[in-house]
Parts: sequence; C-alpha cells; structure tokens
Amino acid sequence: MLTRTVITQPRRLYEFIQPLLDACNILASLVTVVYFSRGSLDEAALALALLAVIAFHLISQLTGLQRRSDFASPNDEIVSIVATWSLTVLVLALIAFATRTGEHYSRMVILSWVLIVPAMIGLGRMCLRIVQLGLLRRGYGIRRAAIAGLNELGKQTAANIAESPSLGLHFVGYYDDRKQERSSVADTPGMYRPESHLAGSLQDLVHRARCGEVETVLITLPMRAESRIRFLLDQLSNTTASVYIVPDFFVFELLHARWISMGGLPAVSVFENPLFGVDGIAKRIADVVLATMALVVFAVPMMVIALLVRLSSPGSVFFRQRRYGLDGKEIRVWKFRSMRACDDGNEIKQASRGDSRITPLGSILRRTSLDELPQLFNVLDGSMSLVGPRPHATAHNEQYRNLIRGYMLRHKVKPGITGLAQVNGCRGETETIEKMERRVQFDHQYIRSWSLWLDIKILAKTIAVAWRQSEAY
Repeated sequence: MLTRTVITQPRRLYEFIQPLLDACNILASLVTVVYFSRGSLDEAALALALLAVIAFHLISQLTGLQRRSDFASPNDEIVSIVATWSLTVLVLALIAFATRTGEHYSRMVILSWVLIVPAMIGLGRMCLRIVQLGLLRRGYGIRRAAIAGLNELGKQTAANIAESPSLGLHFVGYYDDRKQERSSVADTPGMYRPESHLAGSLQDLVHRARCGEVETVLITLPMRAESRIRFLLDQLSNTTASVYIVPDFFVFELLHARWISMGGLPAVSVFENPLFGVDGIAKRIADVVLATMALVVFAVPMMVIALLVRLSSPGSVFFRQRRYGLDGKEIRVWKFRSMRACDDGNEIKQASRGDSRITPLGSILRRTSLDELPQLFNVLDGSMSLVGPRPHATAHNEQYRNLIRGYMLRHKVKPGITGLAQVNGCRGETETIEKMERRVQFDHQYIRSWSLWLDIKILAKTIAVAWRQSEAY
C-alpha cells in the first residue's frame, strides 16, 4: 500500500522578507511625501497605502516579479517593478473613480508618490540582495553540497549551483561507483562546468555525510539505477544530511514543468498548459480589455479597409479559414480578404513573394498586418488570444505534425494574433522545414516562459516591427 505523500516547496527567509520590504517601501514613500506636503498621515492616506500594498502583492504574482527575484537580471527586475507598479496605480485609479474618493488626495502628493515608489522598491531589493550575497560569501547559511552521479545531469546540476550563489550551496564534488571514463560525458560547448573529477565512491559520500563534511546530497543517478539509489537512501537515512533526488527526465525538453499532486501522490507535468487558475483568468481579462480598446481605436480604419476590399476586387470582405485552436480543436479565423482565391481545403498553397493571387490592396494589408485586425473578434469570442503561437491552416498542421517533433504542443495554449516567433522575424512563407522548425521553437519557448509581462513586451514589439518586416508578403 502506498503511503499518502504531499509534495511541498520549501520557502526561504528571503521569500518572506522580500514582499515585506516591498510593502515597507510603498508605505515609507507615501509617509515621506505626505510629511513634506502636510506633515501628518491621515486615515485616507493610510487606507491608500494599505490598498497599494495588497494590489502590488497580488499583481506581482501575475507579472512574475516575486517568482523571478532570485535569477532575474537587474534590468529585467527593474522593468518588472515598473510594470507591476504601473498596473497597481491603474487599479488604485479605478478604485478611486468607482468610490469617488480621489478628491481626498492632492495631485502633487499622488504624482510624487507614484514616481518615488519604483525607485524605492528597486533600491530596497538591491540592498537586500547585496546583504544576502555578502552573508553567503562570509559563510553564513552556506551548506556543503555533493552530487551523487557523475553524468550530464550531475554536471548541469553543478553548473546551476555555481551560477546561483543565492542558493547558499558550496559544491564539494561528485561521487559515483562507476569508473570515470564511463561516467564522464562530453562538456557542452559554451557552458560553465565545475571540475568533473570524482571525489570518491558512493560509500565515501556516505562516510563524509556521517562525519558532517557533507550537509546536502543531490542524487542525479538515472532512475534505472534503482539499486544504487536505494543503497544511498538507506545509508544516508542514518545521517543528518538533506537529500534531494534530481529526476533524470529533466535532461529532456519539458514544455511546462511543475509539481502537482494526484490525490496526494506527487507527479511532475511534462507537457502542460501554463494558463491554469489565476494566470488563465488574468490573461483572459487582459485579452478582453485590450481587444475591446483596440476595436474602438481601429473601428473607423477597419470600416475603411472593408470598403476598399469590397471595391478593389470581386469577392467577400472577410476570409474565414479553418485552423487549430486550443488543444487542437478546430476554429474559424477571421481576416480581411487579401487574395483573389480563398483556399480552405485539404491542400493549401502558402503565399509566396510575387504571388499572383494577392490583390494590390491585399499586398499592402499583408505587409502591414492590417489584414489580421478582424481576429480581434476571435479574441473576444475566446477562440484566440492577443498573444500566442500563430495558427496555421488545418492542412499545414496535418503536414507539419508528421515532420516536426513536438509540433502539436504549440496548441497547448490559445493561438494568438501575434507571438514570440513573429516578433523575432518568423513571418511569411515557410518554404523549408528549417524555417517552420525555428517558428515552432519560439512557440515552445513562449509556452515555457509565459508571463503577463512577456505578453506586454511582445505586443509592444509587435507595434514596433509590424510595419517594417520584409518577411511578410
């Protein structure tokens, strides 16, 4: 009978201090501004600060600011702070408008506070990181870590330890029972590798753990080495060392890995949709709000384009084509008609440079991506998102799913009007399999690293590059 097991993720002191420090900086900024303005903090200002702290904390979960604190570059963290605070200010403005409480606050006070907070939060985070790294360099909180298993996964684990000093681990060596010429593997070019010699056997590792010379053991042995893993776990149970198993399926490309519990039994997702729960709701709200705003802005241009399409060539104004949506379900994608032919069968010829089927007006629409504007209606009805892998014609999906490994995984999220591949130059005809493979790689990267902030960056970059991409025709 299996023991009911629940996987929990350990939380370090840093993860509690960081949100608390952010909250203190938000409050301290308001206190400072109010003090120099009128000398005292009244109940209205205190309520504003409390709402700001709550909103900032919740939004930071959506933008990924709290999740990326340990490994983000300073530039990325600053951008995330500004984005998170901007959304917080927007929420506060909506609350003030709805409750008609905006008159309680001086415009100068609010403006000064809004400008000061990001700088204070950034400075506070920088100071905390400096203190944390300083303590680690002086040996406070450092734990000696050994790796059981000199293989590719073991080397990758050692590299991660070396590149992440905030983990507080000092790598002391590899331990393995196999001969080094068998356990050693070629280093990946360009990747930092700690020394790859064996420090001893698995029995030596157990001895050092019992003597207190090793405080953390990371087991990177392959799952097929069950007997050696059981030996280690049995022997290390008589020590005070912390023991972790790094599953060897992490050497494979995982689309969106996370731990889940199946009725108390731990499992890790290999191919998964990242947009469950709050993340999915946040993305859907952003889609509806931004698509509605875009339709208001582009309403007149869209009517002009529709009229020009109708007058410039015979045929319908809109073109609807069958494509794959979320989970591979068929959807109908709207576009302004840009060709004389409207192919939607089992065989569809891709548009190419100088294609005679493209109308003169259609050439302009395709080059500027204006033919995609009707897909805002797809976003509103929920079949598409503003950002995601671009949907391909059903016939092309059936062709490429048999040629490109993992092709259909791009349908684990809703297709988008724009995507990471498109802003990186992957537009136009895919006349070679290599071009489509590159597009799919960007789609997988988007799914693996999705965040609301990534969507915002892609939308901003789309506006910047949509008008000057030579690949679109």
